[in-house]
Amino acid sequence: MSRHRKFDPTIPGFIDQRKLPTGIYWNRRDRYWYSLPGGKYTRVAGEDAMLSDLHAAMETLHGVDRGSLDYMLGNFEASKQFKALAARTQDDYKYCRKALRGFLTKIGVPFSELRRASITPPAVQGLIDKIAEDHPSKANHVARYLSAAYRGGNLRMGVKENPAKGVQQAKEKRAHRTPDATMMRNLISFLHERGSLKARSRGSVSPYLWAVAEIAYRCRMRGIEVRELTDADWTTDGVIVRRHKGSLDNITRWCPELKEAWEWLANRRNEIWRGKPVIPLAPDKRVLLVTESGRAVGRNTLNSAWQRAMQQALKAGVITAETRFGLHATKHRGVTDTPGTRRDNQDAAGHRSPTMTDVYNHALDVYDPAGNVSKKPG
Repeated sequence: MSRHRKFDPTIPGFIDQRKLPTGIYWNRRDRYWYSLPGGKYTRVAGEDAMLSDLHAAMETLHGVDRGSLDYMLGNFEASKQFKALAARTQDDYKYCRKALRGFLTKIGVPFSELRRASITPPAVQGLIDKIAEDHPSKANHVARYLSAAYRGGNLRMGVKENPAKGVQQAKEKRAHRTPDATMMRNLISFLHERGSLKARSRGSVSPYLWAVAEIAYRCRMRGIEVRELTDADWTTDGVIVRRHKGSLDNITRWCPELKEAWEWLANRRNEIWRGKPVIPLAPDKRVLLVTESGRAVGRNTLNSAWQRAMQQALKAGVITAETRFGLHATKHRGVTDTPGTRRDNQDAAGHRSPTMTDVYNHALDVYDPAGNVSKKPG
């Protein structure tokens, strides 16, 4: 924690000394501002410099480009408006900023490093269209994030134009890539086998993935719902599924595969936590899925682990490029494989409407033929 500066009466009176940037100093004798980047004495500004000039000079000294898109995104992320957002929204926006940092433009620089003044609505539309070629949902998330960030920039930085406003969103595919039952079982077996290899060895995958996929399938859960499971969700009857997006909570009864996955994750977590100075006493604070360091697995961590595992499965021939699927597809498979009627499917998935169940249930209903049947089929 840095020390508070002592009030210096020789500093110009129009400078609020409490708001001076870190690393800048005042030369009392010659009356100018200086800094010591890398231990090198560097004159920064004269005595007539305003507080805003000092902040700008220090940012330039440390390589911060105030005119870049990423500078505005960083200001948005540091704002009270951003911190007031739901945790899930903050995570989504951070993921989108990371995506912009990784998206290379035709001139070879990341989109986030472009000058804000050069970013036009056609440029943003081109970005969204390009991302949408493979990831339409991701493209729409990025479009919404940019629009929100520009609104924040307008309020705090005087950014006048919002080039993300009115951008046409990508059409998200309704036909979900859902694995058949055999392929999904083969993949879970593959994840189990490769997860037992030494961490970060050739061909290994994150050890917990097989259990996550098993639970997501058996309980018809989203990835975030699996990540949020705690000891409080264990009951003698089964797993309490606390659903997102307005779906209804319910309990999935135990089966041998579900119990094995749960107990494996719990035992792994307990082993990682062994000897830790602080272990939560409340069951609802003891998350089931943790990293090697004992922290709850985050969205990006799980997504990255899944994508790396899919690359290994492709190399091994367990799946193909055409049959590759995401973790969320295990929920689709689970809803489809739920025994009973469509109403049973709806209730098991916690859906409030049959329309939502129809998105997840990919099985065709089977009916008897119309009219009288004279003979039974041979």
